[in-house]
Amino acid sequence: MATKPLVVKVGGSLFPKIPELVPVLQSSHTPLLLVPGGGQFADTVRSARVRDDSAAHWMAIAAMEQYGLYLSSHGIKTTNLLAIPETTKVLLPYCTVRKTDPLPRTWDISSDTIAAWVAGQLDLDLLVLKSVDGIVVDGILQEYIDEPIETDIVDPFFIPFVISKKIRTTIINGSIADRVAKYLDGDEVPGTRIGTTF
Repeated sequence: MATKPLVVKVGGSLFPKIPELVPVLQSSHTPLLLVPGGGQFADTVRSARVRDDSAAHWMAIAAMEQYGLYLSSHGIKTTNLLAIPETTKVLLPYCTVRKTDPLPRTWDISSDTIAAWVAGQLDLDLLVLKSVDGIVVDGILQEYIDEPIETDIVDPFFIPFVISKKIRTTIINGSIADRVAKYLDGDEVPGTRIGTTF
């Protein structure tokens, strides 16, 4: 079982599953820094058809904060600090990302790559919780990826970013709470690992 803290991206598509998922995350023996997706809050920004990419970028990151506050409403404390957690917390990323402005301001950058940037800054592994089992190519779940491929499961910057920064990354299905619990306990579960250091 891993004891080193872990960055966990909680996908926006998991919004309906949060009541089941939060107790699993809270019971982790490993401290987790949860990076919220944008979900329906980011969809609102998309539907607004904001004309300026920079404005849309910051609005979408503000949407991550809204999802993060929703997560916290289920009993997980929030933090604005980019720091290795001693206990499981939800990162509200807007102030940190706004201050450092580390990534291109484009819709091709989503909360996936922001979570990867957080993991890279803290030198921690990254777990990405999606509503699918991982990255699928031609109907086959890819258990391991060590070079960029085209997929709509993560944003276009994500895979090149985690490979170039050597961030050990795993994507699993967060809508299956038992599977998340097993992963956090150190058990093998279906998913896609990305990186060059596994």
